[in-house]
Amino acid sequence: MSENKNVTPRGAYPHTKRVSDFIFVSGTSSRRADNTIAGVDIIDDMGTKHLNIEVQTREVLKNIEKNLAKEGATLKDVVDVTSFLVNMNDFSGYNKTYAEFFDVETGPTRTTVAVHQLPHPDLVVEIKVMAYKKLKPNH
Repeated sequence: MSENKNVTPRGAYPHTKRVSDFIFVSGTSSRRADNTIAGVDIIDDMGTKHLNIEVQTREVLKNIEKNLAKEGATLKDVVDVTSFLVNMNDFSGYNKTYAEFFDVETGPTRTTVAVHQLPHPDLVVEIKVMAYKKLKPNH
């Protein structure tokens, strides 16, 4: 099934970069390994699309979770989040879904900004994070 495959970066960069105990995760979208995008629904016979911010945000955070797992970390290790929304009218749905993964007491700091566009016209959100997870000493 495609969800078990890795999504390939769409440029000359890694999904994650570890520097000592810090893990930096590149901007992540809701793109799947088969290059489809979660949260894109065709709503009529004319091919009109509904771009669902809640579905996309959920898939972005799940993709980040998978990338962190490769570094031995989880979303609990995230200390800072930067989110990019194409439309700030989506903020409410994004914020609601974000709260499924993080809470105000234990969650990371966060910055959310509006951007003109993302690398694909069907993307409405991209998120990058920084995590802190102590390296295990080699035995």
